[in-house]
Amino acid sequence: MSEKLQKVLANAGVGSRREMEKWIEQGRISVNGHVATLGDRVENEDQIRVDGRLLNRVYQKQICRVLMYNKPEGELCSRKDQQGRPTVFDRLPHIQNGRWITVGRLDINTSGLLLFTNDGELANRLMHPKHEVIREYAVRVFGDVDQAMMNRLRKGVKLDDGEARFLTIRPRSQDDESVNRWFDVTLAEGRNREVRRLWESQDVRVSRLIRTKYGDLELKKRLPQGGWVELELDEVNALRKSVRLAPETESIVKERKNKLDHVRISRMRRSIKKHNVSKKKDTPE
Repeated sequence: MSEKLQKVLANAGVGSRREMEKWIEQGRISVNGHVATLGDRVENEDQIRVDGRLLNRVYQKQICRVLMYNKPEGELCSRKDQQGRPTVFDRLPHIQNGRWITVGRLDINTSGLLLFTNDGELANRLMHPKHEVIREYAVRVFGDVDQAMMNRLRKGVKLDDGEARFLTIRPRSQDDESVNRWFDVTLAEGRNREVRRLWESQDVRVSRLIRTKYGDLELKKRLPQGGWVELELDEVNALRKSVRLAPETESIVKERKNKLDHVRISRMRRSIKKHNVSKKKDTPE
C-alpha cells in the first residue's frame, strides 16, 4: 500500500504536512536516490532521505505526544532566528524520535495557548480549515465598538486574502469609561494575524491578544508564561477524536507527576527566570 510522501514524512514527525510539501518543492527530499516531487507516493521499502539523511521509518510508530505551552509576548514561532531573538522552541523538552511541531502559530506580539506535537498528521488536521477547530482569544481593543460593528464582524468583512469573520464576539464586563475594552472572540481557522486584521478593518486597534482555547482545550490557569505541560492520554485522545484520528493507547505521562501543584509551579517559575536571564546575556546588544 503506497502513501503520499508528505503524509509519511508528517507521520514520522519530521514536520507538518504543509511544511513537508514546501520541503518537497524545495528539493530537500529524495526517494531511492531521486529528488522527490509533489504527488509522489512511497511504499514501505522505499528509502527516503531528508537533506541527505536517511529517514528512520520506525518513527511512524512513536507515541503521540502533545505539549501545552503558555507563550509570552516577544517570542517567535520559528526554530531559529538570525537576529538571536527568543523562539518558542527554546524552552521545550528534548525529544528522542522526530521533533516538536507547532500546531498553528502566534505572532510575536500575541501570547497564550500554543500546542506542540510530535505527530505530523495530528498537527496537520488540527490546523486544516476543513476540520473547523475553534480558536478562542481574549482581545483588548482601543477604540469605539458598537453593536453594528460587532454585527459586521460576525457577518464577515473583506480582507486582503478573502472574507473573514468571527463566529462569536462576547464583550467582557468592564468600566464603561475605559478607552480599552476586552472581548472574547472565536474563529474556525487560523490565517495570519486574522484577529488583528479583522478589528483593524473597522479602524479599531488591538492592544493585547491572548489565545485562551484551541478546540476544547483551555489554557491551564496556573501555567505560567514560558511554561509547558504535557497532556495526559485522555486529553490527547480528545484532540485526536475532534479531527477523526484513532485514539492513542500509550502515554509517557505519569498522571500524579504531571499535576500543576504548588511545588511544580514554583520549580517551573525558577527555571523560566533562569532561562530568561541566560537568554538576555546571550542576546547581542
